[in-house]
Amino acid sequence: MLNKSPFLLMPYTFVQNKISKMKRLFSVIVVTVAIGTAAFAQTQQQPAAGTQQKAAVPAVQANQQATTADNPNAGDFNFSEETYDFGKIPKGTPVVHEFGFTNTGKEPIVISNVQASCGCTTPSWPKEPILPGKTSTIKVQYNAANPGGFNKSITVTSNAKTPTKVIYIKGTVEAQSDQTTPDKPANMLSAPEQK
Repeated sequence: MLNKSPFLLMPYTFVQNKISKMKRLFSVIVVTVAIGTAAFAQTQQQPAAGTQQKAAVPAVQANQQATTADNPNAGDFNFSEETYDFGKIPKGTPVVHEFGFTNTGKEPIVISNVQASCGCTTPSWPKEPILPGKTSTIKVQYNAANPGGFNKSITVTSNAKTPTKVIYIKGTVEAQSDQTTPDKPANMLSAPEQK
């Protein structure tokens, strides 16, 4: 039998004490981090005393809202027409119309985007500011690929008093018959033979 001396047991006890101390230290660190994280999260959710928390608003939308509410001198659209009827157009023939407008405000209008309601309509617009009293156009092309009636909207986004303006195109695409009927050749059986 092996003799169990106190010197042999000492390293085992020493190691056990070290492990126990490390476990307690690790527990204290975990609890401290958890409390710190909870406190940090709570301060992030609550606004500072005396301040109001505002909802996030996209920069363009916030700018446009400020323009309409705070600037009575902002530019303004005056379209010569807001709906254009192409009438009857043949299938497969793209058509174009230019919507003319005047800036009736006291500041320049900057058009940031023009968006059509479908891919069959392609708008183009001036990229430079339209000065007060000046006129310009928004060009709209419609691809008449499908027969039938159409009514499309085009949304104009700008810094004007009315930041979003909608114009329309409509009409009817007529189906074309590309097939022609050839003349029938004479049937030898039906025509009597002349002698």
